[in-house]
Amino acid sequence: MINPYLIHPATIIEKIREADDIHTYRLRLNDEETRRNFRFTAGQFNMVYLFGVGEVAISIVSDPEEPERLDHTIRSVGRVTSAIAQRQVGEALGIRGPFGKGWPLEEARGHDVVIVTGGLGCAPVVGAIEYIFRRREQYGSIKILHGVKMPQDLVYRDRFDAWRHVPDTEVLLTSDQPDKTWQYHIGVVTELFERVTLDPAKTVVLMCGPEIMMRLGVPILMRRGIPAAAIHVSLERHMECGIGLCGHCQMGPYFLCKDGPVMRCDRIRPWLGRVGV
Repeated sequence: MINPYLIHPATIIEKIREADDIHTYRLRLNDEETRRNFRFTAGQFNMVYLFGVGEVAISIVSDPEEPERLDHTIRSVGRVTSAIAQRQVGEALGIRGPFGKGWPLEEARGHDVVIVTGGLGCAPVVGAIEYIFRRREQYGSIKILHGVKMPQDLVYRDRFDAWRHVPDTEVLLTSDQPDKTWQYHIGVVTELFERVTLDPAKTVVLMCGPEIMMRLGVPILMRRGIPAAAIHVSLERHMECGIGLCGHCQMGPYFLCKDGPVMRCDRIRPWLGRVGV
């Protein structure tokens, strides 16, 4: 069992450019015993620590079956992430975690899975997609719906191309501000709901992205007959401690760092989009 209070040194073994300001950092924990004991589920996050600067909550995007490597996709937007962006292969970062509750991949076995994401919101669900595809025969049809504002916002291009070739899998991409190079749908991601066939009785939904996308998208899915209890959303708040003590990530009666970030929609829906919660 990993102590969540301790910062465990890790080495950057690969740095993958996803966009101008987005990189995926492949990390390897330095201590052999820590590597052996580190376990996580898809949808959980780590506090990624830069020594002398601070730490930031980042989703783990690698496959839970490969704990020897930990992938984190990080956009350079603030003090800590901008400093992390300067780090290169061979340099050190710290890991504290894993934290939170992940995607319900066990209860989704035998079901069709619809994955709805927007922008960099696809990152928290990448590990879940890879997990499902490694056990493809245990799940029904897979539908991946992803929306971006502009084509240059599309990360994981190679992954999307690979996923669309997996049997019984649909991948639909859309942009609401396309350019001449865009070859896919035009509009917001919720418009793709009408382009897919759903069996409400056997469908589980995984949704992650801007909160307004979830607030507007959940009622559409429910009108298609999918119950709120079958819709799972991954939510983002400012997370400082990761263990429910500091209160920064409180949303209604929940602390997203320990009750989430993945929440069943029937539990969290009353607080989606509400100011001050």
